[in-house]
Amino acid sequence: MATQTATLARSVAPASAGVALPSFTLWWREIVRFYRQPGRVVGVLASPLVFWAVLGSGFGTSFSSGAGNSQHYLDYSYPGILILISLFTSIFAMMSVIEDRKEGFLLSVLVAPVPRTAIVLGKVLGGTTLAAAQGLLFLVFAPFAGIHLNPMQVALVALVVFLVSFSLTALGFAIAWPMDSSQAFHGIVNLFLIPMWLVSGALFSIPSASPWIRAIMRLNPLTYGVDALRALLYPNLQTTFPLSRSMATLVLFSLVMFALALFMANRRTTRPAA
Repeated sequence: MATQTATLARSVAPASAGVALPSFTLWWREIVRFYRQPGRVVGVLASPLVFWAVLGSGFGTSFSSGAGNSQHYLDYSYPGILILISLFTSIFAMMSVIEDRKEGFLLSVLVAPVPRTAIVLGKVLGGTTLAAAQGLLFLVFAPFAGIHLNPMQVALVALVVFLVSFSLTALGFAIAWPMDSSQAFHGIVNLFLIPMWLVSGALFSIPSASPWIRAIMRLNPLTYGVDALRALLYPNLQTTFPLSRSMATLVLFSLVMFALALFMANRRTTRPAA
């Protein structure tokens, strides 16, 4: 079946395809497939919302950031939960790479005269759009965290969420590309990406952590995403890093992760499903 699909792709594909149209097609496919599964939309939003409400109410006012800031834990943890939504959506979106391989769709795309840059760009932008949209949708709960945004703040928050979503989606693509099993993908996520979020400043600040955790947090790119959101959502609050430094780190992280996704896509040859 996969061989027939590949032959058909060769016969109908144009002699030379650019990057824009194949990327847009794959991007649109990711959007349509995601929103045809409303359970995924509910799960992505409901789980972090419950986590935020329970954790924030549990800690209440007993939390101290260690930097002279006094906040209710619902307020402090809000930026981290927004990042968590982007993380969850990026993970779920890039599982489609494994599903496409099993269904034979990815093979038909690979044999078409389409550069692999277009494949990576389309898949990553599709996941990024979903992750950023889900994250920004969570802003409707901002008033419950004492946040009132003006249009400029919303634009900058959207940029930060986009950069975080893009980098995480590209990282998810690089992890999923050589895998044939969704279970193995989940194992890597639980081992690497979730701990990456845990030491990002989402649950506790750098000054309040032990010295060895502080060193890890400063090396963790997600720390700069959480800190940038905290600086934008709470302008009067002292943050660990300047906003410009956090933004520059996120841009660099996004470029490195996209380069890694391109490297993996060009290094590996997808095997047809058994």
